[in-house]
Amino acid sequence: MRSISNIFWLGIKELRALQRDKVLAAFVIYAFSLSIYTQSTGTTSEVHNASIGIVDEDHSTLSRRLTNAFFPPSFNKSELIESTEVDQAMDNGRFMFVLDIPPDFERHVTEGRGAELQLNSDATAMGQAGVGAVYIQNIVYDEVNRFILKTDADPKPPIELVTRLAFNPNGDPVWFVSLASLVNQVTMLTVILTGAALIREREHGTIEHLMVMPLSALEIALSKVWANGLVILVAVFFSMQFVIRGWLDVPVAGSLPLFFAGVTVYLFFATALGIFLGTVTRTMGQFAMLVILLIIAMQLLSGGGTPIDSQPEWLQRITFFLPSRHFVAFAQAIIYRDAGLDIVWQQFAAVAAMGSALFVISLGMFRRSITTR
Repeated sequence: MRSISNIFWLGIKELRALQRDKVLAAFVIYAFSLSIYTQSTGTTSEVHNASIGIVDEDHSTLSRRLTNAFFPPSFNKSELIESTEVDQAMDNGRFMFVLDIPPDFERHVTEGRGAELQLNSDATAMGQAGVGAVYIQNIVYDEVNRFILKTDADPKPPIELVTRLAFNPNGDPVWFVSLASLVNQVTMLTVILTGAALIREREHGTIEHLMVMPLSALEIALSKVWANGLVILVAVFFSMQFVIRGWLDVPVAGSLPLFFAGVTVYLFFATALGIFLGTVTRTMGQFAMLVILLIIAMQLLSGGGTPIDSQPEWLQRITFFLPSRHFVAFAQAIIYRDAGLDIVWQQFAAVAAMGSALFVISLGMFRRSITTR
C-alpha cells in the first residue's frame, strides 16, 4: 500500500513539473491539435493548381479544344507559349507541365494516322509530375475521342471495371493521414516526455533527492510511466474527439474505448523506451539525437506512411519486432474497419509483450544508474 502511495505522489510531482514547463506543455498541445490538422490537410498526392503551358503548332479546332480542356482545381488556366520558350520556362519553374501539339495534329487524327503529342514534366515535383501526367493523358484522350465521335457521350468499352473503395468511399486522404499523424505523435511525444523528465531531474540534481528517500527504482519508474502516459492519453482523447472527428470530420467506424485501450497498452512500451533513452544518455542533446534516430525509423517502418507489404521481405520480418507496426495495424483496423478484440488481440498481445520486456531492461539499467552515482 505504501508503494502504491509513493508511485501516486511521485506521479503527481511529474505532472506538476510538466505544468511548470510551459514550452513542453505548449508543444504537447500543438502536436495533438494544429500539427495533426496541418499534416492532414496540407499534404496530398493529388494534383492541385498545377501550372501548364501549351505549345500550339497546329492552330486547329482540336488543338484549341485541348488548350481549353484544363480547369481548376487540378490545373491553373493553360497558357499559350512558343516552342522556343519551353526550355527557359521549364528551367525557371514557370510551368510544371508543357504540352506540345505538333503541326497537322488534327489532320493525322481524322485520317487515322499515328498522331503524337509531347508532354514535358517538371519531375522535381516528383509525385505531382507522375500523377499529373496521368491526368493530362486522360484529358487528352477524352477530348480527342469526343472530337472524332462528334459527341460528348463516351463509347461503351468492351469491358467495364467497377471499383469500390472499402472503408474510405471518397478516397479522402485526410481520413488516412490524420490517424497516421496521431499515431506518430503518440510515439514521439511519449518518448520525449518520459525521457526529458529523467534528463531534467539529472540536470537539476533532483535525482539525488530521490536516491536518499525510501524509494525503489521500480516506484520511480512506474510513476513516470503513469504520469506521462496519462498526459498523452488525455491528449489523444481530445485530439480524437475535437480535431479528428470534429475539426477534420473523419468518421470512426469502430469502438473508441477499444482504441483507447490499445493506446494505453502502447503507451507502456513508449514510456519504457523513454526511460531507456533517458537512462543511456546524459544530456538533453544526446537524448534528442537518439530520439531523432529511433523515432524517424520507427515511423517510417511502422506502416503508417507506406504499407508494410511495399517493404522488402527481409525488412518486413524485422519490423515485426517493432511495437509501432502493431500499433498502426490495430489502430487502423479499429478506427476504419470496426475490428473487435477478437481480431486485434494478437497485436495487443505483441505490443504488451514487447513493452514488458523493454520495461524490465530499462528498469535494470535505471536501477544501476542510480546506484552507481
